[in-house]
Amino acid sequence: MLDLLAKIDTYVWGPPLLILLVGTGIYLSVRLGLLQVAKLPRALRLIFANSEGHGDVSSFAALCTALAATVGTGNIVGVATAIKAGGPGALFWMWMAAFFGMATKYSEGLLAIKFREKDENGEIAGGPMYYIVNGLGKHWKWLAILFAIFGTMTALLGSGTFTQVNSITDSIKNSLGLDPRIVSIVLSILVAIIIFGGIQSISKVSTFVVPFMAVIYVLTAIIVLAVNYDKFIPSIVLVLTSAFTGKAATGGFLGATVMVAIQKGIARGVFSNESGLGSAPIAAAAAKTEEPVEQGLISMTGTFIDTIIICTLTGMAIIVTGGWTSELDGAVLTQSAFSSVFGNWGIWALTISLTLFAFTTILGWSYYGERCFEFLFGAASIPLYRLLFVAMVAIGGFIKLEMIWTIADIVNGLMAFPNLVALIGLSPIIIAETKKYFAKSKQQKVSDKE
Repeated sequence: MLDLLAKIDTYVWGPPLLILLVGTGIYLSVRLGLLQVAKLPRALRLIFANSEGHGDVSSFAALCTALAATVGTGNIVGVATAIKAGGPGALFWMWMAAFFGMATKYSEGLLAIKFREKDENGEIAGGPMYYIVNGLGKHWKWLAILFAIFGTMTALLGSGTFTQVNSITDSIKNSLGLDPRIVSIVLSILVAIIIFGGIQSISKVSTFVVPFMAVIYVLTAIIVLAVNYDKFIPSIVLVLTSAFTGKAATGGFLGATVMVAIQKGIARGVFSNESGLGSAPIAAAAAKTEEPVEQGLISMTGTFIDTIIICTLTGMAIIVTGGWTSELDGAVLTQSAFSSVFGNWGIWALTISLTLFAFTTILGWSYYGERCFEFLFGAASIPLYRLLFVAMVAIGGFIKLEMIWTIADIVNGLMAFPNLVALIGLSPIIIAETKKYFAKSKQQKVSDKE
């Protein structure tokens, strides 16, 4: 079974998807005038601006819900497995995926607001399913259905449950020696309490936990880098050179080709920041705003925070401490980097960070999957979906790591195809909306001066 899944994974994440993911990002970046660079300061300011309009939650809460889903095991375990398999060069390809992915994430957020609608319960419903049907047209509904199927599978079998629960149970077992089965059942109870409250409940937990956990993790990782400051520049050089030459290391590392570095870097980068997958716009659609471009800019910051900041800190901590050449892998590899500076306190800090990161990812993905499931089966099916989701969380601690990541990679990749097709098809609308907004903004500045 594992060999079969590995073959499917290699096929799904082969050159066609990698070219489509990065190619879409490059195309949108060029057409939008490298908006991810020129408009990043404005986007960061908008995060904290008061948002007005019809929606279920504030723009900040929508971003935190999206970050809750994206800042997870991909930032800790995913980075470690990418560097272990692809060498330090994998980190460079994560940066590339994130840089161009920012333009993709901007486009997703813009379309989410432009084509959202209200469901039977009076709540906001949006995301790729809706911008495919309302943007590309009803004859494309089959593509929207495909996305919703893959999105539901990702939530129930991939990013939303198994990978997160397994990472939490492994980390807690390593730190406290607790039985993974007990931990996964406790997690399922906590998840049930929150997700049955809907987006309001999920966003309240996310807006409290996400900023707190991100600050703690970033500060801890910066201290690890500061202690190893003399190795920082050589490690950056190693990342850049390995990205194009491949890098074999001592110990149990068998060597990585450039193709493996590219594949693992982009795959893990996308798994972490979700640019192009179509998941984040489901949360973005719920934001209280009437301006698609502004929500697009806010959504774009999610990729910047997730990969350019948090994944970079994880990757550099693993490289500067030399942990990537050891026999360790996954969460334990990242733990070793932190414990090399903080001792047992480092293991505790990472365990707490990983638990919070993964738990909030479970919450965010429960909402994504719910919206996909609702699109397929109607609002009346939501309670059934929530019960299924809680059940998947409960059994997440019973499955082995390698199979979990392979399944997650497959369903993530399948989810990206319909969304990327929609982004390319709707790119004229994205570009027109962007030009109109910034022309209006420029005119407003001129008027204010006069």
